[in-house]
Amino acid sequence: MANYRLERPYVVVDVFTKTQFGGNQLAVITDARGLTTVEMQRIAAEFNFAETSFVLPPVDPENTAQVRIFTRAQEVPFAGHPNVGTAFVIARERILVGAFEDGCMRFEEAAGLVEVRLVRDETGVQGATITAPRKLEVGALIDPAVMARCVGLDEDAILLDHHKPQSASVGLPFFIAELDLTSLSRAHAVLGAFSEAGIGQGYADASGRFSAFVYARLGEGHDRLRARMFAPLSGNFEDPATGSASAALGAYLAKLNPAPDGDFRIEIEQGVEMGRPSEITLDLRKSGGEVRDVKVTGLCVQVMRGVLTID
Repeated sequence: MANYRLERPYVVVDVFTKTQFGGNQLAVITDARGLTTVEMQRIAAEFNFAETSFVLPPVDPENTAQVRIFTRAQEVPFAGHPNVGTAFVIARERILVGAFEDGCMRFEEAAGLVEVRLVRDETGVQGATITAPRKLEVGALIDPAVMARCVGLDEDAILLDHHKPQSASVGLPFFIAELDLTSLSRAHAVLGAFSEAGIGQGYADASGRFSAFVYARLGEGHDRLRARMFAPLSGNFEDPATGSASAALGAYLAKLNPAPDGDFRIEIEQGVEMGRPSEITLDLRKSGGEVRDVKVTGLCVQVMRGVLTID
């Protein structure tokens, strides 16, 4: 029998769904002690999911865990579905890393401290609600023609009635644009256009990330949306559920709302065109004209478990 330097357990869950093989896949390495950053990146590439999370003991024992998140190509400071799924796995697997009381967790991440509250019913833990680690940050505008080329559409497909294509972040930046439903269904990532915009025209961030999050309204207002996320420069041509992008979009739309104060709920469906339908719920609080609280809720379902072996 082979002798391995390390053996580490993992659990794979589908996030932002109640049904197996829907939502967004996530591999959670439930004990990442002893793994180097290079090994974590290689493991994430091996799973080939949008993201893989690695659970480590917290620096501050008052927190629940340190969580590191990797895409296929790079580490990211914050992401939505890895936090929801990691909390679900920690609770279901009864992993005791650091402090964990009354259904609340705190994850140490590069973007800051992420607060998590478990979602339960009479049968047990079903998912989680996370609070975005940072306030809304509105960044650069992007030329509508450039955004349209990136998602394979004509410039007039970009709707400008409510806002221009805009970078927004509550922990991880995304360029956001509104489409109609027909254009949304036709959208697709064009790698050459992403490369030209991200690298050639400087829209990528310092790590080389350049992500486009496009959405359409499902009614008269902005409380029900359908969205798609493309990030081919990070190896993710399309993502079936993007909690961090949804949180940024929701915060941006709440900021645009003329009401200076209020609570808002936004339901976002994503992954429909990929055959992996996802449901993301946002709850936002606005006070004094500023969006001060952004919460993302999703359900999860376990798919598999196993042991990772490292030579």
